[in-house]
Amino acid sequence: MSLPTEPVSVVCFGDSLTWGFKPGERTRYGHSVRWTRHLAKVLGEGFYVVEDGVNGRTTVFDDPMRGDKNGFAHLATARKAHMPVGILVIMLGTNDLQSRFNMTAGAIGSAMSRLLYSVSLPTDDPDGQPPKVLLISPPPLGNFEGSPLAFAFCEKSIAESRKLKEVYAAAAAQYGAAFFDAGSVVTVSKVDSVHWDADMQAPFAEAVAAEVRKLAGG
Repeated sequence: MSLPTEPVSVVCFGDSLTWGFKPGERTRYGHSVRWTRHLAKVLGEGFYVVEDGVNGRTTVFDDPMRGDKNGFAHLATARKAHMPVGILVIMLGTNDLQSRFNMTAGAIGSAMSRLLYSVSLPTDDPDGQPPKVLLISPPPLGNFEGSPLAFAFCEKSIAESRKLKEVYAAAAAQYGAAFFDAGSVVTVSKVDSVHWDADMQAPFAEAVAAEVRKLAGG
């Protein structure tokens, strides 16, 4: 008798958009709302979805105000903690747009390329083979007039956020990753111009599930 097939492990590696930050309330959407849990339901028993979202996480930058937020520094540990990782879903870049980093979309794309290169390499652990990767560009930022996050972002932040999808698509192509533009499905909340309202969660999960199934081979 053959052993049952193990589910494909899907690790969602991101920032507060993956953590499920509820705009304006500084809390987290519950299991019945946030997109990662919807993703698990839509994908079903053949997949095992892991949430690895950290509020404030950047691509490669140490945050001088908030400390340990460097996604590149976190990535190796995340791979080891969740291995074997079948599919890695990466959605970062929003926090890099904060005024204190003064980054262009091109610079953020170069930073993301470091993550994509790193994850393309095997680790020296059992089951440490490179996963398939789905790179997601976060949706463009909104208008910060009246937003509780206006102190952190500026007009440059908004302008550069609109360029990320093209930059990320090019980086994904260079490193053999799949690409998806979250802005094709999601718009940011008018409450804070960064995070997502509850009604964005399920449609995004369904779109991601379609991309994950392609990577998994059907």
